[in-house]
Amino acid sequence: MRVLIANTADDVARIAADNVLEGLANHGAGADPVLGLATGSSPLGLYRELARAVTEGRADFSRATGFALDEYIGIPDTHEQSYRQTLVNEVCQVIGLPAQQLHTPQGMASSLQAIEEAARNYDQGIAATGGIHVQILGIGSNGHLGFNEPGSALRSRTRVKRLAAKTRQDNARFFDGIEHVPTHCVTQGLGTILEAGRLVLVATGEGKAEAIAACVEGPLTASCPGSVLQLHPDAVLVLDEAAAAGLKLREYYDDAAAGLSDMQLRVL
Repeated sequence: MRVLIANTADDVARIAADNVLEGLANHGAGADPVLGLATGSSPLGLYRELARAVTEGRADFSRATGFALDEYIGIPDTHEQSYRQTLVNEVCQVIGLPAQQLHTPQGMASSLQAIEEAARNYDQGIAATGGIHVQILGIGSNGHLGFNEPGSALRSRTRVKRLAAKTRQDNARFFDGIEHVPTHCVTQGLGTILEAGRLVLVATGEGKAEAIAACVEGPLTASCPGSVLQLHPDAVLVLDEAAAAGLKLREYYDDAAAGLSDMQLRVL
């Protein structure tokens, strides 16, 4: 796990985008990009920086495939608060990823069994592409990844989950009151997320500080789903100062981010 701490939100976005592009080069060299996509405010700056890379000729997502982390159950994918529509607006139209190449879990069907079957097929669809090269992540204030709430199995697959009360309260601002926030969702599982080639997590603001500290320095536990990132061989966390405020090993992370110089290599 690499922890990179930046001074401003703009710096966080730029560093995170650079790590996404590097991850695509390392894990998807010679192949069309396969991106795992998160919604929420945290990755918006990252997506804008990816759009800048497209404009500057450093990236091309016209042949990319995208897989959403999650989707609400009970609202159509054309609903303005569905995660499919959110990603069409905030990612496809920004970085040039064709909407027909964006895949989202199925949250509407005639039965629960049909939704559960579609969730199992979602994992198979990811595998059929050769796997996600880079998964973009945010983290909830309670430590959730995707909609894997505290208590989620660390090897879980894409499935139906109940949203925690805190998550519904946090998301109520996007709806006309909490009574309109769906109670359930379909989410990639923690085991599914861990199969991506690289994970790039973005977190900003003091409201994420406790979750980040538990994710990075706490024990590996279902009580903090984000702690599963400790198991991944290529996880990058890009934080601002406020989100990093609870980290006890801050000096070490800064030293590690500086890397190994050519002079040190020669001395060694």
